[in-house]
Amino acid sequence: MSPSLRRRLPALAFVTPLLVYLTAFYVYPLYRNLDLSLRDYTVRSFVAGDAPFSGWANFRTVLDDPTFGPALRHTVVFTFVSIAFQYVIGLALAVFFNRHFRLSTVLRALFLIPWLLPLIVSASTWSWMFNSESGVVNYFLHFLGVGPVGWLTSPDWALTSVIVANIWIGIPFNLVILYSGLQNIPGELYEAAALDGAGAWQQFRRITFPLLRPVSAITLLLGLVYTLKVFDLIWIMTKGGPGDASATLATWSYQLGFGTLLPRFGPGAAVGNMLILIALVFGLLYVRVQRRQEA
Repeated sequence: MSPSLRRRLPALAFVTPLLVYLTAFYVYPLYRNLDLSLRDYTVRSFVAGDAPFSGWANFRTVLDDPTFGPALRHTVVFTFVSIAFQYVIGLALAVFFNRHFRLSTVLRALFLIPWLLPLIVSASTWSWMFNSESGVVNYFLHFLGVGPVGWLTSPDWALTSVIVANIWIGIPFNLVILYSGLQNIPGELYEAAALDGAGAWQQFRRITFPLLRPVSAITLLLGLVYTLKVFDLIWIMTKGGPGDASATLATWSYQLGFGTLLPRFGPGAAVGNMLILIALVFGLLYVRVQRRQEA
């Protein structure tokens, strides 16, 4: 054994478990999903493993499906409205808690509850709150003289309901990341700005927000990737309904692959690959923006 190879063996020993993990839980599933989308799978051929190659037929089937347009539109609305409100509210709370007043630590811990709860618990709670007949939201609307609203049963309100629930769940994540970013901004900058007569809004606009851009970028990117693939929250609350009123690409992919007695594995995998591609595009865009900022 050569001396150079002997020196590399410890490094290879440390890297090998990571490579095995990545291959087993990332590379192979991605390969299988791509293979599913390029073949005409049925339940029999899925078990036997002899599905014929169909090329881009599954993708054409998905694009020609009347559900594709609404699902894509709902995905865009659900994703960008959710991350916009999560970021704005999370940033406002982070700035608020950055003052270090009494009980700020306790209140910060309480705001983490939505993030720590199992998603099935959060979704079930919001389903109960938005229940048309016994939900607490309609109960309070009754005292305001507003009639009952079919939050989860009306095509006009179903998507709004799941967006509200997702915003509530995602605010703590934005709060934690942005608060940590605020801790890295030197206090001397605020002291100098105050001596120059800058008010609270000017300090935020000239100091806080610009210096938080790197943290904000990664927060928004992670929020985007996570929100694109949100499935369980929507499925528990509305199952993508009524009709397709709250269906997104994630719920539609599951519905195609597992939601019927005759699963359509190929089209379902094709929709999943579209989501992966969208997330990859935004990830590459983030890397490019970061390189420009560092240059």
